[in-house]
Amino acid sequence: MIKITYFVHGTTIDNELGLASGWDDVELSDLGVNQAKQLGQQIKTKKFDAIFCSDLKRSIDSAKLAFGKQTKIIVDRRLREANYGEFTKLPADRFKNRLTDYLDKPFPGGESYLNVEQRLTAFLEYLKTQYDRKHIAIVAHQAPQLALEVLLNGKTWPQAINQDWRKTKGWQPGWDYILV
Repeated sequence: MIKITYFVHGTTIDNELGLASGWDDVELSDLGVNQAKQLGQQIKTKKFDAIFCSDLKRSIDSAKLAFGKQTKIIVDRRLREANYGEFTKLPADRFKNRLTDYLDKPFPGGESYLNVEQRLTAFLEYLKTQYDRKHIAIVAHQAPQLALEVLLNGKTWPQAINQDWRKTKGWQPGWDYILV
């Protein structure tokens, strides 16, 4: 059994402009920097055996700000946001209300949510071989968290998308998952 605590990266410049970043390597905004620092204060008593983040700058910077530069952070490309393809850098409200259209059909020039699920499945299999009986932290994005909801909480993709905390602004300092 592995305990996973999932943290979302801080707000980015694109988030503030209502744009979808996908694989674009956008910076944290001033708000996002402050959010990551505050997260670090909120979780400073928690102990993790390993900390992972995606290879996108907003995730790496959030992890460093939250966990400190002295903490080893393992960067893993499989934890990236969905590749929105041609929708990258477009207003998110143009397509974010139709995410279920891209469950098995890729975003134009991008990937599908099932592709994200496959990446997360491979990542979880790796965790099983290397981190059994450990508590790990992940700092990443929306699509990988939705995949965890599907893979570890038994939700369907439509359920995970429709119940996403981002719709209700229900942010919290970490979501816990159990991998058996």
